[in-house]
Amino acid sequence: MQEPDADCPICPRLVAFRQAARDQWPEWHNAPVPSFGPASARLLIVGLAPGLKGANRTGRPFTGDYAGELLYTTLLKFGFAEGRFNASPDDGLTLIDCRITNGVRCVPPENKPTPAEIAACRPYLATTLTTMPALRSIVALGRIAHDTTLKALGVPLARHPFSHGARHTIGDVTLHDSYHCSRYNTNTGVLTPAMFEAVFAAVRHGFG
Repeated sequence: MQEPDADCPICPRLVAFRQAARDQWPEWHNAPVPSFGPASARLLIVGLAPGLKGANRTGRPFTGDYAGELLYTTLLKFGFAEGRFNASPDDGLTLIDCRITNGVRCVPPENKPTPAEIAACRPYLATTLTTMPALRSIVALGRIAHDTTLKALGVPLARHPFSHGARHTIGDVTLHDSYHCSRYNTNTGVLTPAMFEAVFAAVRHGFG
């Protein structure tokens, strides 16, 4: 199965948090968030997990919170998306040669999945990777996304340490590292729009 079903029971803490959100906001998505974009894409972006009032609410990765504003604006600039991003899954935005997923598909409390939850959800990431026949580049948003992607690929972490802007060659795939495009990182200057754009400029350059 490529995506967990709406009532995935694997992680008890996340199940309880999901049910609490359903009770409080029954009109929200409140379920594992599926990957967005074509499986035929050459680029896969791996985030950490859905945000409570972002993807968990809207059902589309990085939609409804600040991180999505920076991410989708950048994708539009570099030709990996077309249309207009209005932070809604019905805004008509489409991805071009690009797919977006999360290492953990369910929203975790305080945006912090546990190591056990990351490991439990990793088979879905591994399936996503193996069902993208044209995959050439991966952008990992943050160290946790970097680490779980390497583990899903069966590659030792020690060979490929995380560093913003770093590029790692893994077979036919290049893994690009970026700090996560969260509001915290941008507000504190850890990540600037220029730094973020440089990562996608490198991806685009690699595609020729």
